[in-house]
Amino acid sequence: MAAVEAINQVTRYLDLAGVFACAILGGAIARTERLDLFGFLVVGSVSGLGGGVIRDTLLQHGTPVALTDYAYLPTALAGALLAFFISISESAWDKLFTALDAAVIGFWAVTGAQKTLATGLGWLPAILLGTTTAVGGGALRDIMLRRVPAVFGGTPLYGTVAAAVASTMVICTYLGSPITGIVAGIVGALLFRVAAVRFGWNLPNGLEWQPHSRLAAAWRRRRFRRNPREGNR
Repeated sequence: MAAVEAINQVTRYLDLAGVFACAILGGAIARTERLDLFGFLVVGSVSGLGGGVIRDTLLQHGTPVALTDYAYLPTALAGALLAFFISISESAWDKLFTALDAAVIGFWAVTGAQKTLATGLGWLPAILLGTTTAVGGGALRDIMLRRVPAVFGGTPLYGTVAAAVASTMVICTYLGSPITGIVAGIVGALLFRVAAVRFGWNLPNGLEWQPHSRLAAAWRRRRFRRNPREGNR
């Protein structure tokens, strides 16, 4: 029982660390969008709390913790305010952004997987909700600002790192060593994400291919006759 309580406390602190870090990221993006103070607070709060709220809502295991634990909202607001009051150079911010982003992925993928397993669900929901926790807040933030969510592409490995970390946490928990999963997941997220940004690792985009059946060929000839310019693409 004492070990379970210790894991729950560690998970809570990691969750709050993720809220703070992701709220800073949200505040940084609010700065690039030239938003006012209220915009910073809203974007930072959505960024910091969104993933956890999605996770807790899907788990249906009580009210989302962001609404019952009064440490969560002040932590998100503190992160947004920090980004509002502190302005650093673009090059320094790029490095800090990458590190914070990697830390958020590690913190939340671990806590999402652990909380899912704690409710009695299996390994697949744990990986799914661990990944959702890590990327959900950022996706909501980007959608609110009319940006394509980073998890859908256009950035080095993001959702892939979250899934790998959640999987690591699940495997270590099944092996009876959740603390190892927490440490390995966070360290792995930092190394994996930073390496992905450094070396430009990305998943492939849609493959350029066309079916070669007679029907497809006839359809392409018909389109070409209607619009000859398409044949030069």
